[in-house]
Formats: sequence, C-alpha cells, structure tokens
Amino acid sequence: MAEVRSSVTSGRQLVNGVNLYYEQTGRGEHAVLLLPGALGSTQTDFGPQLKSLNKEYFTVVGWDPRGYGHSRPPKRDFPPDFFERDAKDAVNLMKALGFGRFSLLGWSDGGITALIAAAKNPDLVNKMVVWGSNAYVSKQDVSIYNAIRDVSQWSAKMRKPMEEMYGVELFTKTWEAWVDGIAQFVKRPEGNICMELLPQISCPTLIVHGEKDPMVPSFHPQYLHKHIRGSRLHLMPEGKHNLHLRFADEFNKLVEDFLNE
Repeated sequence: MAEVRSSVTSGRQLVNGVNLYYEQTGRGEHAVLLLPGALGSTQTDFGPQLKSLNKEYFTVVGWDPRGYGHSRPPKRDFPPDFFERDAKDAVNLMKALGFGRFSLLGWSDGGITALIAAAKNPDLVNKMVVWGSNAYVSKQDVSIYNAIRDVSQWSAKMRKPMEEMYGVELFTKTWEAWVDGIAQFVKRPEGNICMELLPQISCPTLIVHGEKDPMVPSFHPQYLHKHIRGSRLHLMPEGKHNLHLRFADEFNKLVEDFLNE
C-alpha cells in the first residue's frame, strides 16, 4: 500500500487568492479532475479513484475546494454564486498545474460545479462524468436536506471522516451552513442552480445514477440527460449516493471505458 500511496504527490497552489490543496497521481496523457461533494475533500471522497484509476492512461488530480478539507483558511461560506466560484477555482487550478485540456469527474455538489465549468469552458473540458448531482433544487430536495441537517443523528460511520477532517464543532456548523446554502436556491424561479447552462455543454457527458440514492431523486439525472445534448445516462440498480466508493471497481471501469472511447 505504501508504494501505491507514495505515487500520489500533494501540494498547494495559489488560485484566485486562495491556497488550494490538491493531490496528483498517474502519468497518462488524459488529465482528469475529481470534484468532491459538500464539505468533501480528495481524502474523504475519492480514495478508490486516486488509488485505482489507470495511471498509464490518466493523470488524476483531486482537490479540496476553498474552505473545505485542507484548503483552509479561508472559512467556507455559501454566497449565492458559490458553485460558480468553485467552478472558476477548479478550472484555474488545472490551468495553473499546466493542463491545457482535462476531463471532469464530479460527485454531488462537485457534479454541479463540473456542469458549470464545462458549460463555461468548452475549449478546456474534454469529457465529463457526473453522479448524485442536480441542476435545480425542489421543495422535495429541501425536505431531504433538512432531514439530515442535524449531524448528531447520522451514523458514527458517516460522521467519522468528516469529524476527523474538521473536528466535531466545525463540521456541525459548516454542514448547517451548507444546508442553508443549498436551500437558498429553492427561492429562485424553478429552484434554478444552473438549468440555463445545460444546453451550452458540448463535451461528451456520462450521467451516473444510483437507483437507491436517498439524497437525489431520479428526476434530477433524467433532467440532466434530457437537457445535455448527446449525454448518456447509466443507472446502477444497487447504487446509493456514494456509489463510486461502495461499488468502486464497477464505477472505475465504467469511467475508464467512457474516457478512453
């Protein structure tokens, strides 16, 4: 294990005024950026991808968005444009690391960030895979978020990686701030986050959905599939929200096959 791990380099890159933490592995020509979910980091969200995505074909970069994981300070906040800000940070990080073109793998909030980045940077984004993501927030979504607002009600297993990263108090406060931050979109017309950008996405796009995902109702991937030209939708019958961790081998193969086409 130590040998595999030692092939992962980590560093910090100054991007848009923030020192962003990233990890990089592999030596392939095809660069891929992993975009984590809410409060997520490369460490908590993408272990099996950094370890096992083919290092001959791909150069894989994981990053911690500003205010998350090891990209602190600053303290994380959730202004109305926080997804656009993350998208700009992500693209500028890859440019700063010397990648002219790259693909995006976005999970949950990271998928929303990827959608925005791909729509606004068609010349830079090669291909995109998103899962557990949504382009708008419905009233049903807000009730799902509110039901998980109190992290003390989570299982110890679910809390552990976040508590280790942030400490109990900061994790609790930041999570509540995220729930408020994502719920603010429901006040917009149609709950819009990035609906108007979907028709601007021109890169080949694979949408993956776990049919047992308790966080993301199936109307979200269906909406993405309908509005992203030429996109594909792949359903995983047993998949939940963290399907890329729970079914890592199946997920990694699906992604590699798509990226290598």
